Amino acid sequence: MHFYAVVALSAFLLFLVQPLIARQILPWFGGSSAVWTTCMLFFQGALLLGYAYADIVPRKLGAVRQPRLHMVLALATLLLLPILAPESWKPDGSEEPISRILLLLAVTIGLPYVLLSTTSPLIQSYFARLQPGRDPYRLFALSNAASLAALVAYPLVIEPYVGTRRQAWGWSALFALFVLLLATLAWRVARAGEAGTAPSADAPPKQPAAAIDTPLPTRLRWVGLSAAGSMLLLAVSNHITQNVASVPLLWILPLTLYLLTFILTFDGTGWYRRRLFAALFFVAIAGMCFLLLSKDFQFDLIVQTTAFCGGLFVVCMVCHGELVLAKPAPSQLTGFYLLVSVGGALGALVVSVFAPLSFSTYVEMPLALVVAALLFVPVARAIHAFLPWLAVALVIGTLGVSAWFVKEEHRNAVEVSRNFYGVLKVKAYDDPGTENYLVRLVHGAILHGEQYPHEKWRKHPTTYYTPTSGFGRAVNAQRESSPTSANAQRIGMIGLGVGTVAAWCREGDFCRIYEINAEVERLARKHFTYLSDSTAKIDVILGDARLSLEREANNQFSVLAVDAFSGDSIPMHLITQEAVRVFVNHVRSSGVVAFHVSNRFLDLPPVLAEIAAKEGLAGVVVEDPAQTDNTLHSSSTWVLLARDASALRGIGDAGKPLERRAGAPLWTDDFNNLLSVVKWRH
Repeated sequence: MHFYAVVALSAFLLFLVQPLIARQILPWFGGSSAVWTTCMLFFQGALLLGYAYADIVPRKLGAVRQPRLHMVLALATLLLLPILAPESWKPDGSEEPISRILLLLAVTIGLPYVLLSTTSPLIQSYFARLQPGRDPYRLFALSNAASLAALVAYPLVIEPYVGTRRQAWGWSALFALFVLLLATLAWRVARAGEAGTAPSADAPPKQPAAAIDTPLPTRLRWVGLSAAGSMLLLAVSNHITQNVASVPLLWILPLTLYLLTFILTFDGTGWYRRRLFAALFFVAIAGMCFLLLSKDFQFDLIVQTTAFCGGLFVVCMVCHGELVLAKPAPSQLTGFYLLVSVGGALGALVVSVFAPLSFSTYVEMPLALVVAALLFVPVARAIHAFLPWLAVALVIGTLGVSAWFVKEEHRNAVEVSRNFYGVLKVKAYDDPGTENYLVRLVHGAILHGEQYPHEKWRKHPTTYYTPTSGFGRAVNAQRESSPTSANAQRIGMIGLGVGTVAAWCREGDFCRIYEINAEVERLARKHFTYLSDSTAKIDVILGDARLSLEREANNQFSVLAVDAFSGDSIPMHLITQEAVRVFVNHVRSSGVVAFHVSNRFLDLPPVLAEIAAKEGLAGVVVEDPAQTDNTLHSSSTWVLLARDASALRGIGDAGKPLERRAGAPLWTDDFNNLLSVVKWRH
């Protein structure tokens, strides 16, 4: 029973700490979905270190010294509690984010995470030595079941009700209990080794040499199958979080299914059946390829989430089921897990580091499908002589989809750029020099601004910033309310886009724009002229807007616009009670904070209504529908907040009361409830 308790608790803590620590640091790096994939790279790397320790150290130190060393290491980790990210690691905006996140995680949870990572393979090896004849791989299934319990508990039970700091302290208390259980078990194992009641870890194995000398192709296949599952996990996570929000709920769904496949395949009760899952494999790959090609379901959250998460489950059942069919004798258990973790780390490395550095757009999804299809060919050969031909056809099909996908991503593109924060595309339409020549900036699938460069239109604000938009009405109302200082407006903007806000800034105005992604500023200055055409004083501040504003003195903005929620992964830390308080403190007493909340997936006005009520703010919603006869105009929804209700009277009849909704959540830095505002259909 001791073995089971240690394995279950370690796995529970191992996967509970992942969303917990990622949620702590998410606001520091702009709320980007890339924060989670970078965290996953760290987790896979730490897991690899733990598995390497579990494989190498027992063979080097033997059955007595290794458990004693492990007790010392376990007790040493208690000195690092609690697991709270140090405030001194908050970035100022100039740092390279991936290395910063990896170092921050290493400092905060590095040693405890590696210790937890060693537990499953190490305890299984102890179990195999002390209880020969019993299947230690069942402990791996238990480990994954406990991991699954942690992932389900976090978004449903822990995150909605427990603050971040209390989460960290609670986890630390459970970790201390784990260390106590682990130390007593290691003591038992060491005593058994001293008494000679268990064979030493480096004693000659009883299995024949052929069972131990695993051929190189088999070992490479272990790595490949594990890497394919890991790649698809992160690719699917990227896909569904880029267009909704980077929050634990959506990180956890793919990871939960991924873990479930480990549980079912390693349970040893025959959940994986080759013929059944071979048929489902073809359907899953074909379905995901279809959705990559189709535009009809691009913004259907239910279809996208169901298809890609279902496809992830089927592909991982095949990958992990084949791992189980090829697993070695218990004497090679730790080496097997080491190679599986190598594959997992390689898959994470491809998605988190190699792909962003090597490709200008998101090709991880089609690339992961190609790798999975390739690895399926030998599986098909084992089922039926004809099936490999279908598997080869599937490989060719996925390659074709990948090529088409890349081609479509570059259609009409003047420049495509990718970094930590996503893929930016500058697209051009019609003939240069004509009145209808249009240049757009697209982030993922979301329009982030456009301009008609012709002299007739180049200085006109477009898209969500036309005079009838909530932002346009707010600026005009501020100018009309203080005509004597009409040429001295102070305008703040969170989110640069193409710099459209500069079209509203007159000579004598001051405009400060906050932008976390330096690449956006480069493209805005290179391909668009709003910033260079403006006669106002314009500053562009690089770095996370909230962190920058928290460091600055009161800016006394007449209007501060927050445009960060238009559809791609929204930064949740910019729409909490604490964030609104920061923003309001940077506008003058008669000023307005304007939130652009147009969003395909999330209904955000009720969130702001609840915050406004708690903070004693007046608020209106400005719905600006599309105008078919005006190509400069896009439909938009803005929420305007002010300390003084009179500041909103100039909006006129266009402003509708910001009404609270029964049961609407109050979003804070500690609490939010994404499900309550999701638009499942569009």
